[in-house]
Amino acid sequence: MSKVVEKFIKYVKYNTTSDENSITNPTTTGQLELGKELVRELKEIGMQDICLDENGYIMATLPSNIDKDVPILGFIAHIDTSPEVSGVNIKPKFVENYNGEYIILNEEKNIILSPKEFPELKNYIGKTLITSDGTTLLGADDKAGIAEIVTAMDFLIQNPKIKHGTIRIAFTTDEEVGKVGEYFDVEKFKADLAYTVDGEGIGDLKYENFNAATAKIIINGRNTHTAEAKGIMINSLRIATEFMNMFPQNETPETTEGTEGFYHVEHINGNVGETKIHCLIRDFDDKKFEERKEFIEKIVQYLNKKYGENTVLAEITEQYRNMKEKIEAVKYIVDIAIEAMKEVNIFPDVTPLRGGTDGARLSYMGLPTPNIFSGGHNFHSKYEYISTYAMEKAVEVILKIIELFAEM
Repeated sequence: MSKVVEKFIKYVKYNTTSDENSITNPTTTGQLELGKELVRELKEIGMQDICLDENGYIMATLPSNIDKDVPILGFIAHIDTSPEVSGVNIKPKFVENYNGEYIILNEEKNIILSPKEFPELKNYIGKTLITSDGTTLLGADDKAGIAEIVTAMDFLIQNPKIKHGTIRIAFTTDEEVGKVGEYFDVEKFKADLAYTVDGEGIGDLKYENFNAATAKIIINGRNTHTAEAKGIMINSLRIATEFMNMFPQNETPETTEGTEGFYHVEHINGNVGETKIHCLIRDFDDKKFEERKEFIEKIVQYLNKKYGENTVLAEITEQYRNMKEKIEAVKYIVDIAIEAMKEVNIFPDVTPLRGGTDGARLSYMGLPTPNIFSGGHNFHSKYEYISTYAMEKAVEVILKIIELFAEM
């Protein structure tokens, strides 16, 4: 295996699933366990100023080896994996010389990765793919990004004749549960510009993303015996159904694309007495984003008027904003990434990101941070996969970006 693949396989064996209900930082201990391993590895390859803080954030430096001032450049990835699918006991499977046909991930459970459902698989005919075994996610989001950054740093240290400015790297925790860069110290990081390596397939480049918020809804019912329920029982499950049915049916993740926003009921848990709903609110446009939040508040007001005060409670929390405004002020950072991809024979795919990265929040904290590909597909899913070719190309792009900045 190439170095980047070897590192990736090692990292995915750590269970780093984050937990939005935890009150600790980071939210799970597995993130700290991988963090300690990364610190050990960074010391081993020769990185300097290595720091692992109490929140599980890691920072390190590769000092400049040139005698002129160029921007201090950062590369960032996140340690945690999504709680949407299990990250326990991940067993990566290799599919060598992929033939373009369906892949049986798990024969016992009849879980199949098929190009009919995921046509981008056809882009990797003849390449080696790494998949999950169909019972967990793979963890390419974002352990592939970590492996690619560490591999690039190792390569530069082993090849000191390659000229570069000061490089800063950072690995963060709990990105997948909305804590995007929550404890990131931009002043301590001391980079002028940065890239998150957290995108999907080869060539993926994003500098525009959703405005994002979560809505936690609590519906208070009143339970009683069904024999005496008339005029007394308030079934929170029925109110929850009414609440969800008030969302526009054509404004969901499965009915939208491009820069179209949506509401997404992510999970629901309840009984007659109490039901909790967790919703995502997403939109690229600032005005429409505010209108979406207001719409949920209006639904709450309507239901409380109908069923009684405090029957429905809503807590809306903003997660991150569209970074486009901040990136456009230093657009050359995007132009350099595009040029780097072209020079290593990759076609840049510059499209809006229907999600978020650490870079979204960091851009508003004064560190412009677009997002480049790590190479994986079907993130947050048991159908997640990545090609070894994509990971190797991601390393090449990181190195080329560093080279282009050194030539400024």
